[in-house]
Amino acid sequence: MTEKIAFIGLGNMGGPMAANLVKAGFEVTGFDLSDASREEARAKGVAIAATAEDAVREASIVVTMLPAGKHVLSVWGSLTAVARPDTLMIDCSTIDVDSARKAHALAAGNRLHSLDAPVSGGTGGAAAGTLTFMVGGTSQAFDKAQAVLSAMGKKIVHCGDAGAGQAAKICNNMILGISMAAVSEAFVLAERLGLSHQALFDVASTSSGQCWSLTSYCPVPGPVPTSPANNEYRPGFAAALMLKDLRLSQEAADASGAKTPLGAHATALYEAFDKSGHGSQDFSAIIQHIRDLTA
Repeated sequence: MTEKIAFIGLGNMGGPMAANLVKAGFEVTGFDLSDASREEARAKGVAIAATAEDAVREASIVVTMLPAGKHVLSVWGSLTAVARPDTLMIDCSTIDVDSARKAHALAAGNRLHSLDAPVSGGTGGAAAGTLTFMVGGTSQAFDKAQAVLSAMGKKIVHCGDAGAGQAAKICNNMILGISMAAVSEAFVLAERLGLSHQALFDVASTSSGQCWSLTSYCPVPGPVPTSPANNEYRPGFAAALMLKDLRLSQEAADASGAKTPLGAHATALYEAFDKSGHGSQDFSAIIQHIRDLTA
């Protein structure tokens, strides 16, 4: 029998993820508040329910992809009340660790299995089915989720117990935000010193400055043809979303007593960039803000 999956949140990330589940042969019923998102998902083979609760009632696995912790807790509060016992709840949103643990508690209180499983890879990875999943929850729930997660991603890491997936995502994206700011600063300095973009790339990409922000998402046009810099910084991962994740990192640092001065500096850079009206650009466009500071 084909496994029935409910997918709640069919936006820029959730829509392609649900479509990949359909391609893998799962029976997927989805819901989203947006008419456009529902219709796009329907065109890709996702059955659309009248409500989120209707989508979940007959499902054995529920996947959610939502904007923030408050949305996850609100939606899970409703869904866990109507889901069948032993249903597996998987939240792929990027949210704070405390909210993730509260969501796990909601599931456990209704005799459901649960995972927090945020993703890395952006909209391109969602469409291509090459996402990385960082997963928190029990080994039993993780084993049950393997086939579903494998249909949407290429790397699945069990990071630990409830909330561990969100912890890993927050730490990873703090590294990403810091490294993109560092790469952008280096290119701005190179511009002032009369060094070409290609020369800096050729040296740093094969030297100790090598990192993903440079070799996969280079913030200047030319060296990496697939970088958003070659497409007027049309977002694969918007600056506003990077700011959200950096703020989560700083909230976690404050709560845990960790000192993250570079994380705090990167957060301040993206806050200023967002306030100047550029939150909808790709996060690699932070180089434009650094150029403005230089000028």
